[in-house]
Amino acid sequence: MAWTGTDGEFQEFIDRHGLTFPQISDDAADVYRRFGVAAQPALAIISPDGDVQTLFGAADEELVDSLIEGAFDA
Repeated sequence: MAWTGTDGEFQEFIDRHGLTFPQISDDAADVYRRFGVAAQPALAIISPDGDVQTLFGAADEELVDSLIEGAFDA
């Protein structure tokens, strides 16, 4: 997850949702620009060979699993 906002808001969001995967603060919006993300929710899947697939909108667990499996099948 990339985030812009205050450090306190960032941590509160992580705590409120019980997020356990790595988090980064993207105050300079470098991650958003790198993957062409203009708004949340968005998800970028990067395959081992560097191909990027960016999904805009909400994704359920089944879709995320499918995208990740597909990235590693390439």
